[in-house]
Amino acid sequence: MITEQAKERCRILAFWEKHGNEATQEAFKVSRRTLFRWQKKLEDSLGKLEGLNKGKTIPKNTRKRIIDERAITFIIEQRKLHYRLGKKKLATMLKDEYGISYSESKLGRILSDLKKRNLLPAYLKISLNGRTGNLYERTPKKRKKMRIKDYRPDKAGDLVQVDTVVKFINGVKRYVLTAIDVESDFTFALAYTSLSSTTSTDFMKKLEEVVPFTIKRVQTDNGLEFEKYFRDYLNLKKILHFHNYPKCPKMNAFIERFNRTIQEDFINSNLLHLKEDINRFNRDLIDWLLWYNTKRPHESLGMVSPLRYIVMTLPAKECQMWWTCTFTCVIFLGLL
Repeated sequence: MITEQAKERCRILAFWEKHGNEATQEAFKVSRRTLFRWQKKLEDSLGKLEGLNKGKTIPKNTRKRIIDERAITFIIEQRKLHYRLGKKKLATMLKDEYGISYSESKLGRILSDLKKRNLLPAYLKISLNGRTGNLYERTPKKRKKMRIKDYRPDKAGDLVQVDTVVKFINGVKRYVLTAIDVESDFTFALAYTSLSSTTSTDFMKKLEEVVPFTIKRVQTDNGLEFEKYFRDYLNLKKILHFHNYPKCPKMNAFIERFNRTIQEDFINSNLLHLKEDINRFNRDLIDWLLWYNTKRPHESLGMVSPLRYIVMTLPAKECQMWWTCTFTCVIFLGLL
């Protein structure tokens, strides 16, 4: 197969033969040495243009990693005794034991090579069945998660971010699930005594009843509460579920900022109710959310409330229906 690069080299060689070194170097910025090298490759291939194709650039003589045999024996023995030892700890222990100084990255490459050669022990992940008391091998299923980055929604419901606020109150743990629509700043939140995919699914159902728009996409972190039943419910409702990249909370910047607001303005001043009477806490929370969504001006929305912003973006017929917040208030209060 003749590549375009080979054809170009052939044209340059023809130009060189006709006009000489100086003109060729000025026109194509190719050194005289390179021209002779191309000419020799063409002669060696008996005039076939395939000889001018770009060859492999791998060095003929590559460096070989030199590893002390004592280090290999030591690493294998330590991993047999303590299979969770990582490269950083092994590097320190190897230096203390034999005075062999290997970098953390080199230890990592050695471990990879030993693993490929099946010289490191393989351990099964065992779990205990809570019902039967039997041990079984745990084989976690890897599922490719959808990620979203630098996406800007066009209208309300295009992207809703969901998160969890965890509060410790005198040894008692409480959870407040929060949600915000990125485009309109419309928010919702509810407190729960436990956290699981079941509670997050219940929160999602209530969220759909409250919001005055159709939810198309949901963005969460990688918490377990947003797996299993939560994922199945979103699939059932045909709502796209996007995850953040690990250790990257700035991807959920809108909900993180709302979490700070709701804690400073409401949760921190109602911690006693959150601990002792969660139903009363939720009723008071709904009142605060009604004020937040229907009365509080938002600078990002041009100093109007989220519900007014949504109404302003609706067609004239729908705008009249949503102009008052009565229907939304009824839905809010009917959730509890």
